[in-house]
Amino acid sequence: MLFSHGDRIVFAGDSVTDMGSEHPVGEGLFNNLGHGYVRMVENLLIAAYPDMTVRVTNSGIGGNTSRDLLQRFERDVISLKPDWISICIGINDVWRQFDLPVSKDTHVYPDEYEANMEKMITASKAAAKGVFILTPYYMEPLKADPMRARMDEYVEICRRLAEKYDCIFVDFQAMFDRVFAHRHSCSIAWDRVHPNEMGATIMAREFLSHCGFEFHREA
Repeated sequence: MLFSHGDRIVFAGDSVTDMGSEHPVGEGLFNNLGHGYVRMVENLLIAAYPDMTVRVTNSGIGGNTSRDLLQRFERDVISLKPDWISICIGINDVWRQFDLPVSKDTHVYPDEYEANMEKMITASKAAAKGVFILTPYYMEPLKADPMRARMDEYVEICRRLAEKYDCIFVDFQAMFDRVFAHRHSCSIAWDRVHPNEMGATIMAREFLSHCGFEFHREA
């Protein structure tokens, strides 16, 4: 597997990463990791690799855009001295353009998003063994929907930057598209953004599938 005994993974992002975690950094006992995909990643790591200690840290904060995450990136990610950094940001960059169309100061357009992501990626590459880029997404199968079409632009920015900087690319949007070929999005998220535990499990499985994780491993 990609991770080694004693490694620390820091997950940075917005509410989809946060999901009720402790702020500004959550880890350890009780619900400090939240109840989203980060929690599920740790659950699966412990279940399949009880002989390996991997420290999982949640640095997600609800409502963050890439602008917000960049401002706190040194404090909440780099300073923690992670071995691996996961960045999942961009949903609010797009969402605010649609639910708050008159509040243009809250909008993060593609050029700024790309610049913000590039700064976080280069800082991460200098600080950690490896970097995961997890795409933003919108749980709308109809690609012609305006918000879905806009989100796809941000997904492509992530794809391009992941290739440019040799990051591990995890395409949550494509993953959900595969799921919604069989299930309606309302079974995963009432608002097409925040996943229930089924959605969180699917996201964790997708993340770990890029890590050489052995799902049928016997400890």
